[in-house]
Amino acid sequence: MTLGLTSFEVDAGLRMLAAAACGLALGFNRDLKNKPTGMRTLALVSLGACLVSLAGLQHEPLRTEPDAMSRVVQGVLQGVMTGVGFIGAGVVLKLEDERRVRGLTTAATVWATASLGIACGLASWPLIFFGAVLTLLILVLPRRVARALHKDFGEDDG
Repeated sequence: MTLGLTSFEVDAGLRMLAAAACGLALGFNRDLKNKPTGMRTLALVSLGACLVSLAGLQHEPLRTEPDAMSRVVQGVLQGVMTGVGFIGAGVVLKLEDERRVRGLTTAATVWATASLGIACGLASWPLIFFGAVLTLLILVLPRRVARALHKDFGEDDG
């Protein structure tokens, strides 16, 4: 059964699925920690960044003009990363009574997820793989290491 899709459209669909999967994976980590942005939010951020990237790549006249394509890709990168900063800023809270800031890791995760979405849109498969794995490791390992070190070298009770 053929849906009448071109090879570009099939490839674009796979890129969008990869972007959504990256967002879902990172969002799952955030959901496990009851953070404000979870699976749906990060999947949409990644998918949206991918769609913006693909929109520029899909336009036929741009594909045949390297200079025009370069400018479009630069604009996509700049625009998406700036716009996503506003989403990230929305999850950052300064708690005055505690004199600390909360939500920075979640905001950084939103930013990294958008980056992965752009990479999916541009089909940078090795970058996507290593970027997603490293992002997940960064979200999981440092806290575990810090807890273990605190347990071993923390302050004495007496």
